Amino acid sequence: MKWIQGLCMAAVLSASTYTLAGSQNSGKARFEANQIAQFAKQVERYAANQGAHVFVIGRVGRPEGDLPEGIEFTHVALAVYSELTTTDGEKKQGYAIHNLYQLNDDPGTSQLIIDYPTDFFWSVHDLKAAIAIPSRALQQKLLDAFTQGVPAKVHNPSYSVVANPFNNQKQNCTEHTLNVINAALYSTTDMAQLKVNTRAYFEPQALNVSRFKLALGSLFNDGVDSSDHQGKVKTTTFTSIVRYLNNNQLLAHSTVLTPDGPVDLKYPL
Repeated sequence: MKWIQGLCMAAVLSASTYTLAGSQNSGKARFEANQIAQFAKQVERYAANQGAHVFVIGRVGRPEGDLPEGIEFTHVALAVYSELTTTDGEKKQGYAIHNLYQLNDDPGTSQLIIDYPTDFFWSVHDLKAAIAIPSRALQQKLLDAFTQGVPAKVHNPSYSVVANPFNNQKQNCTEHTLNVINAALYSTTDMAQLKVNTRAYFEPQALNVSRFKLALGSLFNDGVDSSDHQGKVKTTTFTSIVRYLNNNQLLAHSTVLTPDGPVDLKYPL
């Protein structure tokens, strides 16, 4: 059940009330700090060179062998080009990453947290970033949505790592990302309407794991709950979001970025 514990979960910080991706530089890092910072800057430069004001970003938090087939990235969020304030008060332009993270002391609950690329990649298993840049028109809609506080309006804090995107009983990081995209696209935060549209146009990722194993996992982790599913468990993933954008002519560019440069997505659209 290691993969279940890895999906949409960041490194645990003992000093925090929620799970952050090393946003205080105190998470357990597998790489040197300068490597992480250089990779984070590489991701920012790549996105900026593509003209991205908003993009979907994913990271790898667990070994590939711990993940079920079809899932390569364990946490997904939206990166927004913003004016940032450094610790010494200096104003800079860069990407703020808007995340849904589990609470550390209550894994069945989530909270919306903004961090930054170095923080985001601090405790990753591999230096690898998933990048999906929406069309320019959708990016503008997303910028407007952030200005209007849409992410909070479509957040359900009742967390499950295998949340069903077709209803609003539970939510995980990827479903929240999809909710924000659809809220921007359809100019509504009415959850009932958003779920009607999701069922009509979005194809989630079927998980190759039995309901028994999921039920067993829920005994040990409050963040594992398949009660919002009927039949086969399907959830939102980075790949399914990219496919959704691509199939509806809403995708400008997608890639996987490593320190050696961009590579093709592992799973074809």
